[in-house]
Amino acid sequence: MKVIYTDSLVIGGGLAGLRVAIASMQRGVDTIVLSLIPAKRSHSAAAQGGMQASLGACVKGDGDDEDVHFADTVKGSDWGCDQHVARAFVNTAPKAIRQLAAWGVPWSRVRQGDHEVVINGKKVTLTEKADSHGLIMARDFGGTKKWRTCFTSDGAGHTMLYAMDNKAIQMGIPVHERKEALALIHEDGVCYGAIVRDLITGELIAYVAKATTIATGGYGRLYAITTNSVVSEGIGNAIALETGIATLGNMEAVQFHPTAIVPVGILTTEGCRGDGGLLLDKDEYRFMPDYEPEKKELASRDVVSRRMTEHMRKGKGVPSRYGDHLWLDIRLLGRKHIEKNLREVKEICEYFLGIDPVEALIPVRPTQHYSMGGIRTNATGESPTLQGLFAAGEAACWDMHGFNRLGGNSVAETVVAGMIVGEYVADYCGANAVNISTTTIQHFMKREEKKITALLFRDFGENPFQLKAEMQKIMMDDVGIFRNAADLEKAVEELKVLNQRAKRIALRNRISSSNPELVEAIRVPKMIKLAQCVAYGALLRTESRGAHSREDYPERNDRDWLKRTLTTWTDASADLPELTYEDLDVMKMELPPGSRGYGVDNTFHHPDTAKREQEIEALKRDNPGADRFELQEMLNPITIPDKFKGKNERIGRGFK
Repeated sequence: MKVIYTDSLVIGGGLAGLRVAIASMQRGVDTIVLSLIPAKRSHSAAAQGGMQASLGACVKGDGDDEDVHFADTVKGSDWGCDQHVARAFVNTAPKAIRQLAAWGVPWSRVRQGDHEVVINGKKVTLTEKADSHGLIMARDFGGTKKWRTCFTSDGAGHTMLYAMDNKAIQMGIPVHERKEALALIHEDGVCYGAIVRDLITGELIAYVAKATTIATGGYGRLYAITTNSVVSEGIGNAIALETGIATLGNMEAVQFHPTAIVPVGILTTEGCRGDGGLLLDKDEYRFMPDYEPEKKELASRDVVSRRMTEHMRKGKGVPSRYGDHLWLDIRLLGRKHIEKNLREVKEICEYFLGIDPVEALIPVRPTQHYSMGGIRTNATGESPTLQGLFAAGEAACWDMHGFNRLGGNSVAETVVAGMIVGEYVADYCGANAVNISTTTIQHFMKREEKKITALLFRDFGENPFQLKAEMQKIMMDDVGIFRNAADLEKAVEELKVLNQRAKRIALRNRISSSNPELVEAIRVPKMIKLAQCVAYGALLRTESRGAHSREDYPERNDRDWLKRTLTTWTDASADLPELTYEDLDVMKMELPPGSRGYGVDNTFHHPDTAKREQEIEALKRDNPGADRFELQEMLNPITIPDKFKGKNERIGRGFK
């Protein structure tokens, strides 16, 4: 039995995982990162549009600060987020982006003087201030009051990941590539690392650690068509679920991005619309102002995706052999802008569609994009039910996104959560020791060996690729943008059958070393369980909130459903997970529930909302001299590492 010991084990080599590793390594904590692929190929590199941070440097960002960013984030979440976490996030984001600049991210910069932009379909001249020249520029994104999304053309994820990985290399952080965690090692409610398989040799290795952080990204590949990379299968979530101890949060909260290209589902960034692109129907008519007259194409992502789907249901979609779609028009931005700020989009259109978006319309439709759900953690990033297990980034339900994520808040979360959670990982490692017997490690090792042996020597059984395709079709057809009881009940029942069939997988290729069929056979049963968590959670949540939209329950029901879904799977032989709920306390909210400002407000209000609003008004009235920082501390005191507590400076405003 091969055992590798370390203080901090990080599973996942993308932005979140690397940033956790850097934070703990800076504190002198011995750290190892595991990655399925070379770190620079992680899905973080696919992020295009940018990272949100309230720098307020450009003229359209003037007046932006943490309070405005906080309000946008909470409203974007449809009041499903943890406001404590959201506040810690917005306060730290400006520090994170400036640190990334120091590490080498070439953020696009403000240029003083006049420049032409497209706003609401019209060309407008903006004049940037001389004292902002050279500061970090921002673009418009959906659901925000200010231009806040900082960018490097449309390759923000790429530049951020390369700078982050280079920093990790500089610090000597070991990244063990082509390694996949199969199961978490735990004893008496404490996590001590993972059983890991070498994808090349097939060897099983026990990585034993004081703290284990899962940063494996989302679970988009539960769906047939997704913007996610092929490694975004949710396995980090699944191995936490299979402990029977760790909980997953809000698994039914799945976001669809409005503008993925048809048919392959590759993303075209929200920056296309943020920079002035328009959505058109089969008649080349701009329809979004009819649905959302104020925000139009820049309503929140979940809203735009629903409006597009509604419009296609009315027969306004463009027919194609791949199904109906709509058009994204960025022609009005001009060649110079597209080749400078949307060059990745241009290349994608050329390589995958054979068109030049400078001259042609881009076929798009809403496609699965992001997972708000994940491993439930507290504000420190640690699981409240399995000590020593941490999570960060899309793999976590930290929970700053609630039921819908604003564009640009995801890559921002990976870095900010990595900074904050990494500090708490270092604290945990300093206060705890590895206290686990070799017998326990051997138990988990032998259990995984037995599973693999059964797969390799079973003579007849199910094809894992076929099971996966059936699961993905179920999720796409019945657990999509619009949901209803009949479809969800059908999905739950069909996934039960798949779960049983997945116990009888057999292989044609019976080698234990480099074997893609074996990899699929190991992963697919885990993915089917995750899919059931999504479908069953969606069935039981009888309301519409953020990206979870029930046609049979169109109201947001704060009265009965202002709560977080918690999912466990304690009985490995069961076909359904166990769901419980965690109430969100309105009386602790800095921003009580209200209208998001889209369509008709049909909310069933929580009985404490009016009471909390009155309490806030009284607090402001009783403290007339308090500034915004003092008021925030009274309304929503947050716990955050000391090094991130400082105020953020902005041009013309200092630290106010």
